Amino acid sequence: MSMLATDPQARIAVRDVHKTFTLHTQGGVRLAVLAGAMLDVAAGECVVLNGASGTGKSTLLRCMYANYQPTHGDVWVRHCGEWVNLSTANPHEVVALRRATVGWVSQFLRVIPRVPTLDVVAEPAIAQGVSRTDARERAVALLRVLNVSERLWALAPATFSGGEQQRVNVARGLVGAHPILLVDEPTASLDDANADVVISLLNEARIGGTAIVGIFHDTDVRRRVATRMYDVTNLTSSEEL
Repeated sequence: MSMLATDPQARIAVRDVHKTFTLHTQGGVRLAVLAGAMLDVAAGECVVLNGASGTGKSTLLRCMYANYQPTHGDVWVRHCGEWVNLSTANPHEVVALRRATVGWVSQFLRVIPRVPTLDVVAEPAIAQGVSRTDARERAVALLRVLNVSERLWALAPATFSGGEQQRVNVARGLVGAHPILLVDEPTASLDDANADVVISLLNEARIGGTAIVGIFHDTDVRRRVATRMYDVTNLTSSEEL
């Protein structure tokens, strides 16, 4: 435990994370993207990953969600009162961690086709053990706040506009009230009014104790959500190995 954050409010601890990709279609070239990421995030923080495009922000965020396995290092997550190493967790443990502890909002909505929007949004809360009725009530409240028209709730979101899908994605990410929330450009497809709503929801979640790590390219959005920045620029190497 000594290697982990000593802050009792800590929710996630990144320790010396490196990530190298092997490009098999290009003769096995190895590309080092991250080298030595170290980050603690506590309840009530919103840490924005900072750096130009291509510096490894998305790679680090995906390591923190176990979409990528680090080449070296660990991602520790406070789960049900215990520290769990997400980098070495087996698939069943990863599913359990995502269900209960680590939420995700990406730029893209990926759901089962033909499932109505209301059920798409409610599903993460139902998976946590919330009753179907209560989960749907949470989903309705979020869809209303996010200005998703009620006439769309019974329809599958696959045919929605990019902005509508993004708002559904945000609602789905927030409905489970995860202690940790990872967000990748949640306002990218939104107009100013709907971006304001998402910013308010993220700040509300943070004030309520959620630990948030995110990527926001818009300078004004970063200013309004970040409690601090984490610069990944010096962790990046474009050198081929």
